[in-house]
Amino acid sequence: MEVTNKYIRFDWAVKRMLRDKANFAVLEGLITVLTGEKVKIVELLESESNQETATDKFNRVDIKAKNAEGEILIVEVQLTRQLYFLHRMLYGVSKAITEHIEIGQMYDKVKKVYSINILYFDLGKGSDYLYHGQTVFTGVHTHDQLEVNSKEAEELCMRYPHEVFPEYYIIRVNEFNSVATTPIEEWLDYLKNNRIKDDTSTPGLKEARQKLLYMTMNDKERRAYEAHIDDIMVQNDVLETAKREGRAEGRAEGRAEGRAEGRAEGRAEGILLTAKNLKSMGLSVADICKATGLSAEDIEKL
Repeated sequence: MEVTNKYIRFDWAVKRMLRDKANFAVLEGLITVLTGEKVKIVELLESESNQETATDKFNRVDIKAKNAEGEILIVEVQLTRQLYFLHRMLYGVSKAITEHIEIGQMYDKVKKVYSINILYFDLGKGSDYLYHGQTVFTGVHTHDQLEVNSKEAEELCMRYPHEVFPEYYIIRVNEFNSVATTPIEEWLDYLKNNRIKDDTSTPGLKEARQKLLYMTMNDKERRAYEAHIDDIMVQNDVLETAKREGRAEGRAEGRAEGRAEGRAEGRAEGILLTAKNLKSMGLSVADICKATGLSAEDIEKL
């Protein structure tokens, strides 16, 4: 199969190549661009998705990392729609929190978690390609944001809840249709179109230009990668076929329902017209009720 993309798809790279410490800079760059803070990955933690077979395409967490502050970074790439995906995001974050605090430790050892979700399907309604979620506590009556006093190292300092609670990033890859001019747009251009500017200075993409070149793969890696691309093409074709069939069935059902509703309305109108004619001929209400099945109240209204 001919592969025209110059760079390896991110969903493949995140599973096979970005786990190598020598390639951490690519992932660090993406997280830095998203959060606005320079990130240095200390280690990759155990993940649910170090799978190798085609049946493992629908994985849980692609990469779970830890930065220099000990905060946990979850990066997930999802190719197909999944019911209750938001619930899954919450579960993944909760699991990460509980896995990295030992029984008996003080709650100040709970680490902040960043959940970064790169989605190649339409999640809900929205016109943007990037959404960011934080937990804030707003006064019901005063509308101010709650600040929490906490004492650390014998010093009283102010902290907002969002500095402790998890943060979520949802990247809706399919919604990106812009010319890449900003760092985050350059990343979206790569995620969607596998394109990287030759003169890019965007964190992570500079390294990706060197690390994720298709031509640097050996024969075995290329065969596996091409099989992956084939799987995605088949998968997308199946999903699109299902969508079209669903739309066609919906239209057919709509037409059938429309015809049935039309016939029902026609019958109702015919019965009323018959009742009106019988009433004008002088028949009693009781006789008209027997002839049409209408109630005496309906006939009195005619």
